[in-house]
Amino acid sequence: METAAARSRPRPKLYGPEVHYCTSCGSPIAPFKRATHFLCPNCGKYEIWRCERCRREGNVYKCPVCGFEGP
Repeated sequence: METAAARSRPRPKLYGPEVHYCTSCGSPIAPFKRATHFLCPNCGKYEIWRCERCRREGNVYKCPVCGFEGP
């Protein structure tokens, strides 16, 4: 039977590549793709990821923390 301490214990972090998603279109970004990531230029609290297609087409991204929109 599980104890209360066992249920509240944090899950271990699995090792391997972390999958990131494009902030503009929501598609997963593979580790070998030509993507970029940067902190929000307005608040600096959220890391924005953009895939190659959204960068090339100039799709708008929106920061979920402060609502800043950029090309």
